[in-house]
Amino acid sequence: MPSIDINCDMGESFGSWVMGQDLELLQYVSSANIACGFHAGDPNVMLNTVRAALTLGVAIGAHPGLPDLQGFGRRAMAVDAREVYALTLYQVGALDGMVRSQGGVLSHVKTHGALYNMSARDPSLAEAVAQAVRDLNPQWSIFVGNETMARATTALGLRAVREVFADRTYQDDATLTPRSQPHAMIEDVGEAAAQVERMVREGVVRALSGKEVPIVAETLCIHGDQPGAVQFARHIRAALEAQGIVVAKA
Repeated sequence: MPSIDINCDMGESFGSWVMGQDLELLQYVSSANIACGFHAGDPNVMLNTVRAALTLGVAIGAHPGLPDLQGFGRRAMAVDAREVYALTLYQVGALDGMVRSQGGVLSHVKTHGALYNMSARDPSLAEAVAQAVRDLNPQWSIFVGNETMARATTALGLRAVREVFADRTYQDDATLTPRSQPHAMIEDVGEAAAQVERMVREGVVRALSGKEVPIVAETLCIHGDQPGAVQFARHIRAALEAQGIVVAKA
């Protein structure tokens, strides 16, 4: 029976500022990527999100980003591989400590925002992320959305979990259509579910050009910071399960 993990970025509130609807979204996902305090999150938010995920049996991953609270980690910064290695160690190590303190086990790492995009373009940064993860725990997997990060991950003997998106369209090279371009987003949940079903069952996605593009779908990202995220997550999960696709941890 075909299956897919559903992941969502969480724990991105800090102080009195609230981002997303984490407690509601946790009902519909199988993996939570928890912010580690650099692009978002703070110690209390991290710990509370860990506890909520453990209560519901949701797999926990670390979601490290660039040190940029004002820009929500979405602005590129002039960091080199040495710095990326250190900031990844710092953030993932902190969340791992919180998870273990609550009797849980960290399962994966997924980079955030600009760090995610920069490591897709620069192999040295991808290698720095993968090395940091391996040095902390070689049993953890890394969620990857590009070949650069996938190669760096597997080269070190780590498992690369291929990430796909329900609410984004794709280009002929299997990359996402930039948000700045027309038709980048898929807002109809039926269309989104159909795209995911094809990716899971057939290993292909139809690009905007109409080309059938090979793709590997092991974990599906749900954007928790978008309007209507809870309703989208509920509907996409129900639609997939109605098609006989099991939602399970990666």
